[in-house]
Amino acid sequence: MKRFNVIIGAVLLSLFTSSAVADVRQLNWNELRPSDWTPPAVRDPMYYEMNPDAQVQTNLDAPLVPELDGQKIKIPGYVVQLEGDDRRVTEFLLVPYFGACIHVPPPPPNQIIHVRFPEGVPYPVTYDAVWVTGTMKVEHYDADIALVGYQMDAAEVISYF
Repeated sequence: MKRFNVIIGAVLLSLFTSSAVADVRQLNWNELRPSDWTPPAVRDPMYYEMNPDAQVQTNLDAPLVPELDGQKIKIPGYVVQLEGDDRRVTEFLLVPYFGACIHVPPPPPNQIIHVRFPEGVPYPVTYDAVWVTGTMKVEHYDADIALVGYQMDAAEVISYF
């Protein structure tokens, strides 16, 4: 009987965990833009070093995907720190590739997510790619260094690796 209870408990836990995970949609960056819109190509950082006039964000009117509003999502990306201290980052831009917004021009607004995470991401984690899970809001935000198309209150930020 004890073994039966353990098996039933494991099955119930599995069902509960599966339904909780099913509520979170894992996204790729191309899903943040309409399928008929192509983002501009990213050039080698040396190009931007030699052409400072090209270091500006383009496509400020890039179309967003309104259906994402209110969805719980999980998406990988790189952290561009906005707020925090030497231990934790509490507000950041999530971008699809390393160096965006710092070493090369910011991506279009539909390829940047403004993330708030009051718990804070441990600073060392921000050097590599991360997974961010939270509720998406389709709303512009002016982050001074870039115009952003999406915002998120993160529930979890963990290392990608």
